[in-house]
Amino acid sequence: MYMRNYTVYSLIIGLFILTTTIAQEKFSSFDGTTIAYLDEGEGTPVILIHGFINDASSWNGTIIKKQLLDQGYRVLTPDLRGNGFSEKPTEEKAFKNDAEVKDLKALLDHLNIDSIIAIGYSRGAIVLAKWLTEDTRIHKAVIGGMGLDFSNPDWDRRIIFERAFLGLDPLTDMTEGAVNYAKSRKASLKILGWSQRYQPVTSKKALSEMKTTTLVIAGDQDTDNGHPKGLAEVLPNATLSIVSGDHNTTYRKKPFATAVMDFLKD
Repeated sequence: MYMRNYTVYSLIIGLFILTTTIAQEKFSSFDGTTIAYLDEGEGTPVILIHGFINDASSWNGTIIKKQLLDQGYRVLTPDLRGNGFSEKPTEEKAFKNDAEVKDLKALLDHLNIDSIIAIGYSRGAIVLAKWLTEDTRIHKAVIGGMGLDFSNPDWDRRIIFERAFLGLDPLTDMTEGAVNYAKSRKASLKILGWSQRYQPVTSKKALSEMKTTTLVIAGDQDTDNGHPKGLAEVLPNATLSIVSGDHNTTYRKKPFATAVMDFLKD
């Protein structure tokens, strides 16, 4: 969810994000907010859910996206509300009550999809975890870059970032890089603050009741959001994969793609 070195990360992302010729599509979600997404390829649908201070373009140039398309999957990459080409409501109410989860459900409704594979990384994994508790259309899931900390409604890191982005607390060594990175992307600090305040929370009990076959995957240098082993142990149908990498870049690399593609083939 939260990256350590935003300056280095922004340079890396700048090298990988590619211009796409695929037309950006849009639809009106449950509350009238316009959500943008890319719909590429044909075959079994897979949705890629991006992380914090990012959008769908963060998946461009990743090995996992290329392999999914090359191996005959239909790949959907939405911009979560407030990000990318999606509408950017600044009102607090627009982010309440798991609005992002409702947007993802509405996207499947809009496209008449009744079965999908879902891959979420970082904050995208947090949104996906909540979605898994509410939608039986996800028949396989990949939760990347996360431990169990997001199951705590009073998670200190979430609150620290919420307050930093809303300007309620002075910036610290933990938050200054994130805020500066957001500014460099011309992202709305208020929207990012609301997205933290109303970030989905999925309790340990709810996680323990999930039936979906799930891969929990993270880099071996990625434990800031809790150890992924703890999350895998709570989920009843989960496999754990630890690959080389840190939080910022693991999802872009070959070990991540190999583990995910092997999981999808099982």
